[in-house]
Amino acid sequence: MRVTFLGVGEACDEQLPNTSVWVESDAGSSRQSILLDCGFTVPPQYWRLCPDPNDLDALWISHFHGDHFFGIPALLLRFWELKRAKPLVVVGQRGIEEKVRQTMDLAYPDFLPKLTYPLDFRTAVAGEELSVAGHLWKAAAGGHGQANLAVRIGDGKRSVFYSGDGTATDETALLAEGCDLLIHEAFRLDEPTPGHGTVVQCIELARRARAPRLALVHVQREERRARHREIMEVIGQVQDIEVYLPEPGDVLTV
Repeated sequence: MRVTFLGVGEACDEQLPNTSVWVESDAGSSRQSILLDCGFTVPPQYWRLCPDPNDLDALWISHFHGDHFFGIPALLLRFWELKRAKPLVVVGQRGIEEKVRQTMDLAYPDFLPKLTYPLDFRTAVAGEELSVAGHLWKAAAGGHGQANLAVRIGDGKRSVFYSGDGTATDETALLAEGCDLLIHEAFRLDEPTPGHGTVVQCIELARRARAPRLALVHVQREERRARHREIMEVIGQVQDIEVYLPEPGDVLTV
């Protein structure tokens, strides 16, 4: 599995694009392309790396905050403009179809019926499994201000866990158990923030889940700049896990 960090920033970061992860995997006999979250600054990052409108197989939305799904209208519009024909699977919690349709109608009224490709909406329910784009998907509720689902996707050989936003819960810790790469939001280094994780908490979660690799994303913009050295020192002290603070465009092979 090839994991590209299109963005690693939080909602109001003027330098780093919204957190979004592009996963490419050879599941079965064909390559599959999956996008995890699509905030308002994400589409240009995706287009720079993947101009093919038919490449993306599935889109996951963790929750309905703008920095995680307001990029959908631009993404769908460009796919239409470039004459995409292949169906696109959109996966998310209950209400995913209604939210996408509402957002598309606000951005481009009456445009959704004009799409030249079908949208296949799938509802993810915590604790239940879905088979989408040649992968097994399973979700669990994280601790955030709005309902948020963490997700684990596996191709039969490797698996990636993505938190969306929020603190770890017993359910998300169990979901992450033994994953090959754990991607988790870490809003602060060590200071608790309601509805968000910390770098220190994420490292402990990775240990608890026995995940060999941890990528920290969605760090609060001022925290990332002012305390960057401290964050890197904490990461550098970890010997039992590979811990990353990725930049936009960074790639990990799982």
